[in-house]
Amino acid sequence: NTSKLSFCPPGTSRGSYPFTHSMKPHLHPRLYHGCYGDIMTMETSGAACDITRLMNCGIRGSEMFAEMDLRALKTYQILIKEVGLRHCVDPALIAAIISRESHGGAVLKDGWDHRGLKFGLMQLDKKIHHPVGTWDSKEHLLQAVGILTDKIKAIQKKFPTWNVAQHLKGGLSAYKSGIDAIVTPVDIDNDLVNDLLARAKFYKRHGF
Repeated sequence: NTSKLSFCPPGTSRGSYPFTHSMKPHLHPRLYHGCYGDIMTMETSGAACDITRLMNCGIRGSEMFAEMDLRALKTYQILIKEVGLRHCVDPALIAAIISRESHGGAVLKDGWDHRGLKFGLMQLDKKIHHPVGTWDSKEHLLQAVGILTDKIKAIQKKFPTWNVAQHLKGGLSAYKSGIDAIVTPVDIDNDLVNDLLARAKFYKRHGF
């Protein structure tokens, strides 16, 4: 009986049994979370609660808003995944930003917000960035996600002792408010970041 042990292929010990999954990430898209940490392990309280939003807040509130935008987001699912792979960013995170910023484009007029200051699915401020491509194009998403990764990397450099989750949260916060607005970890624990992470987890569970 002991001779059978020698035929046990390497990597199939009980601890590392599902080794085939890691070899074929394209068959298990949920395993792809890019270069900036696994959002599914990151803590979030969801959308902020106040007197006016006691119903639509917290994680359930974020999920409700994400669900409302799901059909619109599905239109861009392949595009979002392509851009995510190119920039090594979790597609679910990109979907969450699009959901929060433009509801999948549903609230835009010719690609612009109601004030005509922000452009595209991910709402780039024209005073800071020169928009590239049409509002829902691959060019626009590549530009916007590239800006996001630049912010994450800048936070990594500015706060080298922070952990992976803090770097990602800092990058998300800086995408909206700039690098200078972030001084301590308290600055990254805000409504925007918590809402985005809760929405991203929802989209992760729905195929992004």
